[in-house]
Amino acid sequence: MASTVWKGHLTFGLLSLPVRLYSAARGETVSFNQLHKTDHSRVKQALYCKAEDKPIPRSDIVKGYEYEKDKYVVVEDEDIKKVAPKTAKTMEVLEFVKASDVDPIFLESSYYLAPDEGGEKPYALLFEALRQSGYVGVAKIAMHNREHIVILRPGERGILLHTMYYPDEIRQVEEFRTDTSTIKPKELELAKTLVESLEAPFEPEKYTDTYRHNLMELIRAKVEGKEVVAPAEPVHRAPVIDILEALKASLAEGKKPPRGVREASTGAEVQTSTADSGKGKKGRKTSSGD
Repeated sequence: MASTVWKGHLTFGLLSLPVRLYSAARGETVSFNQLHKTDHSRVKQALYCKAEDKPIPRSDIVKGYEYEKDKYVVVEDEDIKKVAPKTAKTMEVLEFVKASDVDPIFLESSYYLAPDEGGEKPYALLFEALRQSGYVGVAKIAMHNREHIVILRPGERGILLHTMYYPDEIRQVEEFRTDTSTIKPKELELAKTLVESLEAPFEPEKYTDTYRHNLMELIRAKVEGKEVVAPAEPVHRAPVIDILEALKASLAEGKKPPRGVREASTGAEVQTSTADSGKGKKGRKTSSGD
């Protein structure tokens, strides 16, 4: 069973229902340990004092905030505990907003919000109201020594909760802008046609982390004493010179890789066969960089 990360009551208006939070997703990566090159023994990172030019024990470490260049104020753990919000037992819905008004850039971590015993009916009522209205809930919750503003939105089978970044945590990059004044109507129409020609239902199970898979295969090969073979280099095409001609050529090609073999994340070359392979036609190579 999934472990509960928070348990309490969700309140909106005069309604209150018991709920639980479960983590909905987590990143997966391959972890390595640091070893001494000569004997492969594990190494530890020493804590070093620059002023005294010597290593120091972890017990001598305190937290410091740099308020000016090379000037620090010491903040004790007890000081932090005094101001840190205690994990609350109530999550309060502050307001409901149109789902289309929430920029996904604000969404941070994802959780499943499930009803606890006795809360099934009001939970179902809230879920259906959100689903039919097109609104999402904005709520406040304190957990893990931090206060979060969260979005409650209807998923396929229940209510999903997303912690939000605060506005001052969103980076404003001046270079991030788009000039649409240079687009010609004909180019736009062809681009829209190309988008429509590549339309497909969103099926996330089609996509895999090819790099992580290749890394684990490399590790298995080394454990078994086998030769490590590098994957084939992706096919790179020449830079686009004429946008209109490139769009026309893309539409003329007119075929998508079949489901399950697209490797958009790596640009790796994959071998696919034509739909009419029974007539002796040779498979053609496609690249996700196309």
